[in-house]
Amino acid sequence: MAIYLTELDSNKLWFPSPYEALQDPNGLLAYGGDLSTDRLLLAYQNGIFPWYSEDDPILWWSPTPRAVFYPKTFKPSKSLKKFQRKYQYQVSINMATETVIDQCAFTRSADETWLTHEMRLAYKTLAKLGHCHSVEVWHNGMIVGGLYGVSIGQIFCGESMFSLKTNASKIALWYFCEHFSSMRGKLIDCQVMNKHLKSLGALELEREEFIQSLLSLKQEKLVASSFKPQWIKLSSKENP
Repeated sequence: MAIYLTELDSNKLWFPSPYEALQDPNGLLAYGGDLSTDRLLLAYQNGIFPWYSEDDPILWWSPTPRAVFYPKTFKPSKSLKKFQRKYQYQVSINMATETVIDQCAFTRSADETWLTHEMRLAYKTLAKLGHCHSVEVWHNGMIVGGLYGVSIGQIFCGESMFSLKTNASKIALWYFCEHFSSMRGKLIDCQVMNKHLKSLGALELEREEFIQSLLSLKQEKLVASSFKPQWIKLSSKENP
């Protein structure tokens, strides 16, 4: 069966309504356009994100249901708390954003990697402009995990995470939820549910509920220092 999609003009900054996204494949909305800062920000402000492989055109998605975390109510498991007490990972914000973006791509197999060179450059540009942010997890002075995403008002649109050591990405999410909540953050968008997110307690929102949350929260502001480079978890051990 043929699929008819909206083709985006790179000279026109516009997206169709996310309610026009296909049911199969779930959430596919449009193709084409570019990865300019203005287009990416417009996409995230409307519940849309890019996801495509190296040899594909740029594909834009807005799936339903949407995987999310409410940072205020996020609860780490007892086993994760026990692990952290033993290993004392340390966690920072925006201290190595480009490294985190690259590691999110390089630590996956070739058939899993969607973070093309073009995508990585686009998010690094967003980071330099203050829109894309990272969480780094450190152990023995080295980055062993982390995550990154795009901040839109009081919503954080998570893009990817990685682990080089056991539980590193889980600890990144745990301490980021605590930090984000303390900075007036209300919702973390994780796009599509998977086993890893579900194991961490992610919930699902239908598109209409997610879009309504987005419309209200994107107008609200975080504490000004939310994404200033900083430590959000230190141990009694020597700092990295």
